[in-house]
Amino acid sequence: MAHKGRARLFDALTTKGTAFTHEERRELGLLGLLPIAEKTIDEQVEHTYHEFSTRRDDLDKHIYLRALQDRNETLFYRLLSEHIEEMMPIVYTPTVGEACQRFSEIYRRPRGLFVAYPDRAELREVLRNRPEREVDVIVVTDGQRILGLGDQGIGGMGIPIGKLSLYTLIGGIDPARTLPIVLDVGTDNVERREDPQYLGWRHRRIGDDEYYAFVEEFVAAVREELPDVLLQWEDFATTHALPILDRYRDRLLTFNDDIQGTAAVALGALHGAAQTAGRPLSEQQVVMLGAGSAGIGVLEMIRQEMVSQGLSDAEAASRIWVVDIKGLLTDDRTDLSDGQRRFAQPAARVEGWAGVQLADVVHQVDVGVLLGLSTAAGAFTEEIVRELAGKTDRPIIFPLSNPTSRAEAHPHELDEWTDGRALVATGSPFAPVERNGKKRRVAQCNNVYIFPAIGLAVTAARATRVTNEMMRVAAKTLGEASPALSDPDEPLLPAWEDVPEIATRIATAVAVQAVKDGVAPERSDDELAQLIRESRWKPEYR
Repeated sequence: MAHKGRARLFDALTTKGTAFTHEERRELGLLGLLPIAEKTIDEQVEHTYHEFSTRRDDLDKHIYLRALQDRNETLFYRLLSEHIEEMMPIVYTPTVGEACQRFSEIYRRPRGLFVAYPDRAELREVLRNRPEREVDVIVVTDGQRILGLGDQGIGGMGIPIGKLSLYTLIGGIDPARTLPIVLDVGTDNVERREDPQYLGWRHRRIGDDEYYAFVEEFVAAVREELPDVLLQWEDFATTHALPILDRYRDRLLTFNDDIQGTAAVALGALHGAAQTAGRPLSEQQVVMLGAGSAGIGVLEMIRQEMVSQGLSDAEAASRIWVVDIKGLLTDDRTDLSDGQRRFAQPAARVEGWAGVQLADVVHQVDVGVLLGLSTAAGAFTEEIVRELAGKTDRPIIFPLSNPTSRAEAHPHELDEWTDGRALVATGSPFAPVERNGKKRRVAQCNNVYIFPAIGLAVTAARATRVTNEMMRVAAKTLGEASPALSDPDEPLLPAWEDVPEIATRIATAVAVQAVKDGVAPERSDDELAQLIRESRWKPEYR
């Protein structure tokens, strides 16, 4: 039986607030519980936007939007959909970083599940306590590597909440069928543990043996409770991210957005950049600063793309140079993970070099593409960028680290140091760059271009796995939508207001690929396109 009275009024998923008509108020037992005026959803949006605009800073605006979401999900998404460009940085990066750091302080109402290690004997009960029975998408974090801010413990819950908001806003996933989860396995952040307001388990992070056993128990509980759900791993530390992905990618419908989503959106931007530069990716020398799971994930997808353009695995690997805090990855180093070792250059190749730091690599190699996922603020120095710009007409430079404070360079600096020739995409939002009296929007390699479309595709097509080819098709479809392809002075990635429609395009291509890969039921391309469009949830009152 449908909720009535106060239960209906305060159910965030079904309430209309002051938009309930007089007749609905009579039928639902709401007479007298609301002021007599009846508002349309457009009038409510106008009112809430005014309230939003009066908030004093971005964190205060973030808190206001979260409170609105807790009160009325439909109105929350309608407001966001009409102000995507302005509100995306508030709901997600970069403001969500501060919200995670201050999660316990600004905590108001529960959302999602807090799966704590001390409750490990009751994991199935925890999963059964989820707010909604039917779930299409879970985003889970353990809070250890939140953006570039490090270990935030349960404060990391802000990331799954924010991600799932974008699944709905951009991908049209029904918010009633999403579930944010944080695995509370302790925190090594002493400041958090000693903060009297901290709401998580006050304990150092558990050791790897206990950790992987707990993750295994969690996955088993998810498979039992929600066997068809899409499980997205988010902001796990480098040491855990790839092993977890490798362990479960062939056992359930899952992907890691930091590894695969970041890779797909970066490759999508590179598609447009390489075409604009007039030099295919397979002919470029690529340098990456940062050898964490995200950086290695990007390079793995670049390597696959180079192979698809005709290179052998070895030829592709020879064109990729990776620099970490110790310098260039070479095959004589004993401190590399298996993923890093795939991109280690032969030590003999750098014999005679004066050094193996980033500046040395840019000096010695005919670099055309410089990428950063290092969280090393300012690492792309003027000297390095100017030398790179002297090697190619259109240098491709992507400082991809989050948040803004950790970016390897700022777009206005790159524009100045390359005389406006650089093809730039960033990880965080930046103000437009002005040159010759004209402002140019800076493309942001935000994973929101990719992951909502993946969620829409697998949900609509009933896929059972997320394959590498599905991610590459997503990247290619995004690249084909690059505004720079029709005007080299335009950004490498589409404007935010166009992203929901582009997400539909990407989702359709991914669903088609899922059928080709044999991980979704057989359907025609036209049937899949129709399914995708019909599956999109819209922020409208029923």
